[in-house]
Amino acid sequence: MNTKITKIIYWIGIVLTSLWFGASGFFELTKNALVWEITQQLGYPAHFIYLLGVAKVGGVVVLLIPNRLLRLKEWVFAGVFFDILFAFGSKIAVIGISAATDAVIAFVMVSITYAMFRKLYPAHYQMA
Repeated sequence: MNTKITKIIYWIGIVLTSLWFGASGFFELTKNALVWEITQQLGYPAHFIYLLGVAKVGGVVVLLIPNRLLRLKEWVFAGVFFDILFAFGSKIAVIGISAATDAVIAFVMVSITYAMFRKLYPAHYQMA
């Protein structure tokens, strides 16, 4: 796969991830009834929902800045993966497997996006 195709897949993934998590964060911050009901049904307290919203909106801003803040983007991807993992586990435990479909779709989408991120910006580790 050449660099141009990798960039296209990466930016499509970034836009979709940003729309998904940006909307989710916005709904958490504006106390959207549907989002709040589900999240509280899963057992999360109100203060956590607000913090999650702030983290998601902040993460989206970082993801949308091209060619900058690469280490911070790495942290954002980690946060997104944890969010997906906890949503998946919580939904299966409380609501049932059918409610976790969105988490599976998000996981696949973000995994492909992260793989393209690593192709475009390979990590170089050195022993100190």
